[in-house]
Amino acid sequence: MNKTEMFPMSKLSRTDLLSLEDYAQGRNAFRARVMEHKKARRLPIGGHATLYFEDALTMQYQVQEMLRIERIFEPEGIQDELDVYNPLIPDGMNWKATFMVEYEDPEERREALAKLIGVERSLWVQVEGFDRVHPIANEDLERETEDKTSSVHFVRFELDAAMSAAAKQGASISAGIDHPEYNEAVTVPGDVRDSLVGDLH
Repeated sequence: MNKTEMFPMSKLSRTDLLSLEDYAQGRNAFRARVMEHKKARRLPIGGHATLYFEDALTMQYQVQEMLRIERIFEPEGIQDELDVYNPLIPDGMNWKATFMVEYEDPEERREALAKLIGVERSLWVQVEGFDRVHPIANEDLERETEDKTSSVHFVRFELDAAMSAAAKQGASISAGIDHPEYNEAVTVPGDVRDSLVGDLH
């Protein structure tokens, strides 16, 4: 199950995936490895928002789990899952993430989502010495209404060559949310920073 780690920017194909039987046999060990990997792909921003940065390994896990749950084994069905999740793998000049607004209490969450319309567009990342980069959000479907936003968004941060080069040369990376109802900023910690730099060409 190491193929995707060798080529972190490549899209997944059917040859990267295990059969349902093989995955069932190796699932516990693979899941443990993915959960460990995800620790350096998680970036909390304040107490109620988190970016979960995706890559080929996290998407391989997602596809394998969907195939397992849905008992999908026919080529067309497998390709359908790949077509859904491949767009969430970074392309070498961007970071892609699942952005989640997280409130445990349902009533508090309902009230917050009503106040946080547009929060995904208020996200930003910044490589030291460069302007902030706001994401392209929810390219698959609209995730807000006039009354509330969603607790889950999919976002893509596009970097230019100079930003990528600076990040790879050690420039610090920060991230935040600049919304009237939620204003927070963090410096990306070393382990997450190293993982994100690994996404760049």
